[in-house]
Amino acid sequence: MSQRQVLQVFEQYQKARTQFVQTVAELATRSQNIETLQNAGVMSLLRPLLLDVVPTIQQTAALALGRLANYNDDLAEAVVKGDILPQLVYSLAEQNRFYKKAAAFVLRAVGKHSPQLAQAIVDCGALDTLVICLEDFDPGVKEAAAWALGYIARHNAELSQAVVDAGAVPLLVLCIQEPEIALKRIAASALSDISKHSPELAQTVVDAGAIAHLAQMILNPDAKLKRQVLSALSQIAKHSVDLAEMAVEAEIFPVVLTCLKDSDEYVKKNAATLIREIAKHTPELSQLIVNAGGVAAVIDCIGNCKGNVRLPGIMMLGYVAAHSENLAMAVIISKGVPQLSICLSEEREDHMKAAAAWALGQIGRHTPEHARAVAVTNVLPVLLSLYMETESSEDLQVKTKKALKNILQKCTYLPALEPLLHDAPPNILKHVVGQFSKVLPHDSKARRLFVTSGGLKKVQEIKAEPGSLLQEYINTINNCYPEEIVRYYSPGYSDALLERVENYQPVL
Repeated sequence: MSQRQVLQVFEQYQKARTQFVQTVAELATRSQNIETLQNAGVMSLLRPLLLDVVPTIQQTAALALGRLANYNDDLAEAVVKGDILPQLVYSLAEQNRFYKKAAAFVLRAVGKHSPQLAQAIVDCGALDTLVICLEDFDPGVKEAAAWALGYIARHNAELSQAVVDAGAVPLLVLCIQEPEIALKRIAASALSDISKHSPELAQTVVDAGAIAHLAQMILNPDAKLKRQVLSALSQIAKHSVDLAEMAVEAEIFPVVLTCLKDSDEYVKKNAATLIREIAKHTPELSQLIVNAGGVAAVIDCIGNCKGNVRLPGIMMLGYVAAHSENLAMAVIISKGVPQLSICLSEEREDHMKAAAAWALGQIGRHTPEHARAVAVTNVLPVLLSLYMETESSEDLQVKTKKALKNILQKCTYLPALEPLLHDAPPNILKHVVGQFSKVLPHDSKARRLFVTSGGLKKVQEIKAEPGSLLQEYINTINNCYPEEIVRYYSPGYSDALLERVENYQPVL
């Protein structure tokens, strides 16, 4: 065989390898092909091509593996069991930027599925190599490495700590300062994933100087970057008062309030989440948010969106109101109660209704004035029907019952209580009757109204256990009226009266 023929054979072999990896990489983009590729044993065929002499074949083989591993955890597991990870890690340190991006993509695709698969990546020594890639001159390599590190860190505190121990945090903070928007996004996302697990991990991110740089990007015009920045700040602020105060000291107010008006739903949601995570800690932090106009801004935001986007805003109002009478009054003055009532009636999901019910309970539980502000929106019958609805989730029933009790125990606004006399079950009814027993002895106008509205008649129909708290309340109410009035409205009185008429012998 001539030299020319030998070269032709090698050329054909190279062409066949190239065509094979390109075709597999293309086929792996469509889910309907995945099972067929898997059954054909494509993993074991791709593995040797990761060490091919031709760089483009190596890169395309890695890309194909990444796409397969990304599809489901079985295929990711096959990458681990096929002993492919050590090859990738080795090549990640040695090869060109195109290969590094492809290799980091495979590691990300494997690591995203479960803590076990992410741990396999850690065990094969990938973290040190990925961290080195964060210092690469190519922004695309940095981005691919940051993405893989974030996907590993997001699973649990142990994996996140491993990423921290590899030295990733200071380099990720440098990455959010790079000019490339895509790199900023992924680095902010990775910092968020590291921070979320514990105060200690969040503190590591803070110590690397992340907060100041994140705070500066709140007004960046790129919506996807804003989402990640707000998420990272939320994950830091949620852990402790100190961390929340550090976020506030970075002067995120009132800047962050503009994000509540953003056209991007996730920016709105993440901004409300950040405000919620700060508000929940102390009355002082909540007061700071009130002073910045945060309560009114959140209420507007809730009014302008639907579904889960509303959830953090609803909870934020509940947290603010829970701290003190004054803060609850700030929510009332900003017209938070009607908006929460709308959420309670409008939203279809039980967890949304439960959050609105909880927030209303936090507002109404302080004083009669607070309870009245809630009761006048006609929310009590809605809470009662949700509590009694058999299809309501257990959480919704618990939250509505607690909210009703919180509001009822302070409510002296009787017109709002009266409808509940007719519909409430005994465990709620005792709180309703209890409030009437507190108000009626001291209010003659209310006593008269209670008779004409049918309230007194309804109370006589209640079957209470002798000696029970409910019976005591009923006795207190009955003592507010002349005996003949009470008798007149008691069940069976009209029959007794008719019987007396029948038995009466007129004097002739």
